[in-house]
Amino acid sequence: MIWRKSSHSGGATDEACVEVAGLAGAVGVRDSKDPDGDRLAVSGAAFRALVQKIKEGTLDLP
Repeated sequence: MIWRKSSHSGGATDEACVEVAGLAGAVGVRDSKDPDGDRLAVSGAAFRALVQKIKEGTLDLP
């Protein structure tokens, strides 16, 4: 499985980033600072909807 960060992270290794990986029928999500920690698997549709809301600025994110 190949985990990757957004190109917007600038490749920084000292900052907390979300990493994603393609899974069979899902998208894996994990914290880059804790690669052996908990992981989340969501459907592709749910992940696309989340990314769209982030791009639209419709979420209350810090």
